[in-house]
Amino acid sequence: MAAAPRIAVVGLGQWGRNLVRNAHALGALAMVYDDAPAVREAFAVSHPDVRVARAVEDIWSDSCIEGVMIATPAATHGALAAAGIDAGKHVFVEKPLCLDIGEAVRLKAQSEKAGRVLMVGHLLLYHPAFRALSKAASSGALGTLRYIYANRASLGRIRREENALWSFAPHDISMILTLAGRMPFSVACSGGQFLAVGVADTTLSHLDFGTALQAHIFVSWLHPYKDQRLVVIGSDAMVVFDDVEQGAQKLRLYRHKAQWDGNIPIVTRADVEPVPYEGAEPLRLECEAFLAAMRGERQPPSDGEEGIRVLRVLDACQRALYTGERVKLLP
Repeated sequence: MAAAPRIAVVGLGQWGRNLVRNAHALGALAMVYDDAPAVREAFAVSHPDVRVARAVEDIWSDSCIEGVMIATPAATHGALAAAGIDAGKHVFVEKPLCLDIGEAVRLKAQSEKAGRVLMVGHLLLYHPAFRALSKAASSGALGTLRYIYANRASLGRIRREENALWSFAPHDISMILTLAGRMPFSVACSGGQFLAVGVADTTLSHLDFGTALQAHIFVSWLHPYKDQRLVVIGSDAMVVFDDVEQGAQKLRLYRHKAQWDGNIPIVTRADVEPVPYEGAEPLRLECEAFLAAMRGERQPPSDGEEGIRVLRVLDACQRALYTGERVKLLP
């Protein structure tokens, strides 16, 4: 087996440490960097086998580093990704790709011109349970998709630099766009600001794909319990992906049917069926996908183009949130 590409992780916060753990286990971790000197010093003690850069420029100038994984605040993503590509590195950026659609388009063009991978951390596209759900949907096992809703709520992870929409919704937008196979025609979004002026703590977004398919996403960091569910309603079956549950309860299929017999609604209920899926850590699969893309083996599902699509929907939802009006998306 060929040696894993050598990568660096920029940002050693909670999620950055998860990237470090997986990259290290895959034999790919070569260097790390964090803006905080105390964080760098603590990491050097706990990981004496990994080089700790004193400045991010040390990563850009190191020819042995082939790729970089960026896990810093969202506002810094665009500039760091651009610098990494300019330095000849393959780049993985935690979601969102950046905060501006124009900047995202430029990053994609920059990576293509440089012949470098640009990948976004839309983790749930790599979740084995979602992969099984997506396969069921694309195979026609659910029939025609009619409605999708996503709940992503918990108590905490409250932020000032971004609202709950930008913090929580990218994962669900990514999954919904994958299942739909197209962009929505328009979006509507409402929300509430309770802890800080100008920062929505909860939002409800509605994605209109036309008469055949509708979807909504509820997100909140002021919720009494963790709720991470994706519910997909098809003409032949319904599926619940509940990421809070474990084992067979995480992905469940219901062959319920609802139809009209003349003027009489007929509802047929069926027993729940657990849907089998691979028992692998989603983040490990995502890191493996980045390394495979760096080796030129396959294109990752969450590439730059997919990141732009998610960003376009996020941006439209944000505008709808501020204006209170439905926002149309251009073809």
